[in-house]
Amino acid sequence: MSAPRLRGGRLVALLATAAVALGIATTGLLAAAGAFRGPASAARCTVPALPGRVVDVTTADMGRGMMGGAGPYGMGMMRLSTSPAAVGAGTVSLRVFNAGARPHEVVVLPLPAGQATGQRAIGADGEVDESGAVGEASRSCGADSGDGIASGATGWTTLTMQPGRYELLCNLPWHYAAGMYAELDVTGR
Repeated sequence: MSAPRLRGGRLVALLATAAVALGIATTGLLAAAGAFRGPASAARCTVPALPGRVVDVTTADMGRGMMGGAGPYGMGMMRLSTSPAAVGAGTVSLRVFNAGARPHEVVVLPLPAGQATGQRAIGADGEVDESGAVGEASRSCGADSGDGIASGATGWTTLTMQPGRYELLCNLPWHYAAGMYAELDVTGR
């Protein structure tokens, strides 16, 4: 191999290493400055003592910077998780924390026998039919319906739930298609 070619290869490797180091340093500085947290206006909420069995629901997305602007988003780019995944029938409170960068909501729909989560038909508007919903948490720092739970905020709702399978989902445009759903099983008392 000739000397100029060898020097060119070393130069490319050196530049690639410098670019990776710069990327890591920039990411560290942005994280330290809080660039990956929600907006400052989305302060954490004080959640009152909730009645019944409490289910913690977390909504998450990969953030505006990684996913760009408007949807539709790819599968698995967003998620919704519950803890616990099963509770007894009766009074159930959902405490929903938005760990993502975008607003989210949680709509509670009965899950028909034989149907798995994530199988609902999605309309041209990117939403599923909410007919038959038994509740919703979509108010930042408040109970029940609102305009969406802001990044870093918590919303909640308290429901009287019968035994069965329920799908918890975010029904903001294209969020369901991007993976924002989870099953909650309600057992006999």
